[in-house]
Amino acid sequence: MNGILGKYRPHLYAILRIVSGLLFAMHGTQKLLGWPGEKPVVELASLMGLAGVIELVAGLMIAIGFLTSWAAFISSGEMAVAYFMAHAAENFWPILNNGELAILYCFLFLYIAASGSGIWSLNDVFRTKTDHQTSLT
Repeated sequence: MNGILGKYRPHLYAILRIVSGLLFAMHGTQKLLGWPGEKPVVELASLMGLAGVIELVAGLMIAIGFLTSWAAFISSGEMAVAYFMAHAAENFWPILNNGELAILYCFLFLYIAASGSGIWSLNDVFRTKTDHQTSLT
């Protein structure tokens, strides 16, 4: 399998980062704007409001690849807190308390925090620009 998809690893990682960031940001828009769907908007000065801000801002930062490791690390922590506050209180097992998504996001963002932004990112654009300037001098 490494021979077939291994050469596309950077591209597949970039797609994973972009898609997961956008999906995470949509959780924030749902909390803060009630979109998509007809969900009630949460109060901004509440724990759910803070979660919505983190999800929207950090999700977009992850998607565009700007300060990705920091945004993903904060998002991972938010999802760990969300699991233990909202889901584990009902039942410890994720399959029984609907906490699978929180756990999946937690570990996905922990991996992204460790891996960085990769290709197709704003960080990559700045890094490439800096590398080219360094090689010209």
